[in-house]
Amino acid sequence: MTRYIIKRIAHGLLLLAVLAVVVFFATHLLGDPASLMLRPEATQEQRQALREDLGFNDPLPQQFARFVGNLARGDLGDSIWQGAPALPIALERLPRTLYLAAVTMVLAVPLAIVLGIVSALRPRSMADRLVSVISLIGASVADFWLALMLILLFAVQLRWLPTSGFGGLSFVILPALALAVRPLGRISQVVRSTMLEESAKSYVTTARAKGLAEPVVTYVHTLKNAAIPILTLTGDEAAALLNGAVVIETVFGWPGIGILLIQAIEKRDLPLIEACVLVIAVMVITLNLLIDVAYSLLDPRVRYR
Repeated sequence: MTRYIIKRIAHGLLLLAVLAVVVFFATHLLGDPASLMLRPEATQEQRQALREDLGFNDPLPQQFARFVGNLARGDLGDSIWQGAPALPIALERLPRTLYLAAVTMVLAVPLAIVLGIVSALRPRSMADRLVSVISLIGASVADFWLALMLILLFAVQLRWLPTSGFGGLSFVILPALALAVRPLGRISQVVRSTMLEESAKSYVTTARAKGLAEPVVTYVHTLKNAAIPILTLTGDEAAALLNGAVVIETVFGWPGIGILLIQAIEKRDLPLIEACVLVIAVMVITLNLLIDVAYSLLDPRVRYR
């Protein structure tokens, strides 16, 4: 088990190193970084001064060596926009995005599992058709449109919840609902299909022949063996929330790392963009590592392959 975890950590660190290299060369070879960071109306003297200040006139291998050394110390430079170290700014916003993602998954995953199980236990019934319609709508609806409709109904018309901002529980309900619809639809579909597939296997028939209660057969045996594809999709949806909640954070004015990345792009703040991208990448890699470890706990055969 320990060897497996060490192997997955090494794999994650390798992915992070590759991403860091890609980020560096993408920002230094796809155009003049000074021109990207300054407004189009900036003078040539201003561009030259910025190149000298940030070391963009040095040879590319020297710039890369400096980038790697600074990255190893957790130094990605100062934000041009905010005039402070970029990495702490990104890390300060991260807990708010994690909070939003956690509330979203708490809302979506249990309900999706219940709906999927109900649908699988009664195939071709009215409940099955209703769950299929709900899951199809959830997987298809545009989250930004849903966010606007939720604001219009619950914040503007009913005035039950705030339209935007960050604060107590009331502020997170609408953005979490807007984000929860897609994972609810997708996960419930996978739960239904995997539960139907597992229910047709011989070990389920044997469990019922032994006289085990139906809840034991469903939740202890069938659901446990269907857990790996469900866990895979749940991890995929959680990772999508970490790096894809930009639109919802923007609509609701949620001060997370997604909206910070958009603001950094608008401000042409290259160090802050790099910091946001790398922080999000670290969180996604960490999440994938946790999913891999969970695989090995659910099915010991995974770590021996």
